[in-house]
Amino acid sequence: MGPLALGHFLAFGAALFCISLAGIFLNRKNVIILLMSIELMLLSVNINFVAFSRHLGDAGGQIFVFFILTVAAAEAAIGLAILVTLFRNRRTINVAEIDTLKG
Repeated sequence: MGPLALGHFLAFGAALFCISLAGIFLNRKNVIILLMSIELMLLSVNINFVAFSRHLGDAGGQIFVFFILTVAAAEAAIGLAILVTLFRNRRTINVAEIDTLKG
């Protein structure tokens, strides 16, 4: 498999996952940072899928990554559209000020 073994990819994916968890738990005020942390979490899962797919010689994991990327792109587009609407209505994207949604 070359100079990089499966453990290297799994350690990199675990590091990205831990950074994204830290971004979610340490920053609870900015919605954009929360969305970026969720995207980073999906990226770390994709790295693990590709690493195992390459290690096992099966293309199933790499095909599954395309579905995850599609969901991540849709989530980013819808999330940013909701953020733009909230910012236009409330003039803030602070999570503490958005939690009381009124119809």
